[in-house]
Amino acid sequence: MSDIERNTTSYNFHLPKELIATEPLYPKENARLLVYERERGSIIHSTFGNLFDFIPRDFRIILNDTKVIKARFYAFRIGGDSKREFLYHEALDSNTHLVQIKGRSRIGDCYALIGDESVSLEILHIRDDGLRLVRFCRDNINLSYGDLLLVLQKCGEIPLPPYMKRKANSKDEIDYQSIFASKQGALAAPTASLHFSPAMYDYMKAHFKHAFVTLHVGAGTFKGVSTDDILEHKMHSEHCIISNKASEIINSGDRILCVGTTAARSVEWFAEHKKMEGKNDIFLNPFNRPKRVNALLTNFHLPQSSLIMLVSSMIGLEETIRVYKEAIELRYRFYSYGDGMLIL
Repeated sequence: MSDIERNTTSYNFHLPKELIATEPLYPKENARLLVYERERGSIIHSTFGNLFDFIPRDFRIILNDTKVIKARFYAFRIGGDSKREFLYHEALDSNTHLVQIKGRSRIGDCYALIGDESVSLEILHIRDDGLRLVRFCRDNINLSYGDLLLVLQKCGEIPLPPYMKRKANSKDEIDYQSIFASKQGALAAPTASLHFSPAMYDYMKAHFKHAFVTLHVGAGTFKGVSTDDILEHKMHSEHCIISNKASEIINSGDRILCVGTTAARSVEWFAEHKKMEGKNDIFLNPFNRPKRVNALLTNFHLPQSSLIMLVSSMIGLEETIRVYKEAIELRYRFYSYGDGMLIL
């Protein structure tokens, strides 16, 4: 390992804005797929329709079944006329929640949700990181997490990543979910999973042993690493659940392919901690390489993000930058709605 790999700026690259995908490609099988073979360092350019031609049949596939909630919502301050944009983060307990608010707000401010003004939100505390601790009420009765999800489903919208620079529409409610999403709680989709069409998913189930983990992707996934030294980066934590079937595969000697960085982080977290549920803050990078994940299907990620560092943990920084430069030269589509990369 070298000091270069510890330097955050080493993970930077220039991406032309027109390569940032703001809409998904249909049919899904037509999305491009860059296949990187680690032993030879070779690159093959293909499409997702050929994905299973590259994956050996003895691989076990782990996927993330989290479901994106309509976490972005709007509300008016009670006693005033100011409208605010909110991003729901998570429940801390049965009565308190974390939210992000655009614009200034103070402890004690109360807001009525646009779309259901019988529901109010009160700011209880402002954390050092800027997130607000709040409670949601209807008729002065605290809303449970389940009831709040129903309210958000009615009043909220899908929180598209900030780099898309557009509001979500009804089409995104389908496009920005994997076809096997089932456990509500994510603020962002596990984007490698978005490439699976029903036909591809059926083929995988028929020909590969597979299992699901649940990692509720948080807004922290879009944050860049702000420290100069990546080893000083404090990783965001996300709620993680390992299914019994996934734990059996992880504890076996079978080779594992993870669909997405969140599935990879879940597998490595369980392999290290042997916990079936908890807060996952594992940071995979060239100095903390995967010990259990053998292959990865992923999208192309933001510069200087923990995600590109995760890719580097599998193939090294030099090869990661080489692969990304080739993908840019060949006009691959980047980020959540973009093309993908298979590391074998």
